[in-house]
Amino acid sequence: MSTITQAGQHRLSWFVFGLMASVTFVGILSELVPSGVLPQMTEGLGISEARVGSLVGVYAMASAVCAIPLVSATLAVNRKRLLMLLLIGFAASNIVVAVSTSYSVIIACRVLGGIGAGVMWPMIAAYGTRLVPEHLHGKAITFIMSGNTLGIAIGMPAFTTIGTTLGWRTEFMVLGILVVVIAVLSHFLLPSVEGEKLSKSNSPLALLKIPSIWIVLLLTFLGVTAHYGAYTYISLIVELIQFAGGIGLALLIFGVGSVISVFVSAKFIDAHLRPLIVVMLVIGGVAMAMLLAFRGTLGLSHVTFFLWGLAFGPLVTMFQTAVSKQVQEAKGVATSVQSSVFNLSIMIATGLGGLLLTNFPGRPGARSIVYLSLVCFIASAIVAFLSKRTLRSSRASVPHHEGDSHEEVHQRPDLPPAR
Repeated sequence: MSTITQAGQHRLSWFVFGLMASVTFVGILSELVPSGVLPQMTEGLGISEARVGSLVGVYAMASAVCAIPLVSATLAVNRKRLLMLLLIGFAASNIVVAVSTSYSVIIACRVLGGIGAGVMWPMIAAYGTRLVPEHLHGKAITFIMSGNTLGIAIGMPAFTTIGTTLGWRTEFMVLGILVVVIAVLSHFLLPSVEGEKLSKSNSPLALLKIPSIWIVLLLTFLGVTAHYGAYTYISLIVELIQFAGGIGLALLIFGVGSVISVFVSAKFIDAHLRPLIVVMLVIGGVAMAMLLAFRGTLGLSHVTFFLWGLAFGPLVTMFQTAVSKQVQEAKGVATSVQSSVFNLSIMIATGLGGLLLTNFPGRPGARSIVYLSLVCFIASAIVAFLSKRTLRSSRASVPHHEGDSHEEVHQRPDLPPAR
């Protein structure tokens, strides 16, 4: 039970969700900052572009491997207390990267940050849904995960500018200090919410027996591979097409599209989940096709990055909302399974990108990465279009009545038993 009252939730929710959004803001930055300063880190550490790109991949791998077991193990821990521990880990991992000269130590810190992210992403979404009625779960997740979008839209251009002008070590140090500030505010201002007990009916294995969960996981894999396969190497794509304005302007335009899509997502996600997902995946595919067809054509290339950002903005929100709607209880466990696949997909995407760059150095490799993303966008859009039962809206859900037993409301009634 939360320590705040139901009436108090409505007065505090927007401020609380804003603070939670700041957590996801630094969470996505902790993962992606190497992408914007890939050339600088390559030169500073004396390693290849593919090895610097792997700094994103190992972070994602740690998140993917640790998400399910750690979320399950910490399910009963107070949500606020757990979040504080995770923020301390984020701060430490970024600050040590900023001062270390050893690639091995930097890799270890990235793994530490990835472990924290593996727990944070599913935990904070479930944390937020505990504070609002069920019909507002999609909007709650959208608001919390807007920090992810703002991290891409505002944080990445700002921190990339810091990295390119003041040095990538300064960039990591500033990020670490920002996490410390958010941790202090969270300690004093976030509501305390107790955890849940893990049982056979809400374990990861039980959830994986639900067919619709697998559909959402497939969509997650395809959608994330499509976006992150290209985004991890965005600086190389900018060089490939000789983008007018460079990486800074490209990230800014991408970010503007992402911010706009947050507002679109918040308005439609609960009532029109499937159309929203299909449209965003199609837009992403159009953006990749335009990159290949028009390359650096002035104006069109700028529209391309805007469309890509528009498609990227609700990526986390769409699939976490989709998996959350498949169950009534243990949403934290369900989102941990989805988050694990999300991060595993990032690892695979960055690995495939690095492999393409190794086998096709320079522009051919960057172009191949764009082709990979296009194929994944097309496949994911087809799957989403065909998934009418899985991606139904909140209005089609059966309400949870106070007298219902746990067995009756554990999952949607149109699905087979989870055990």
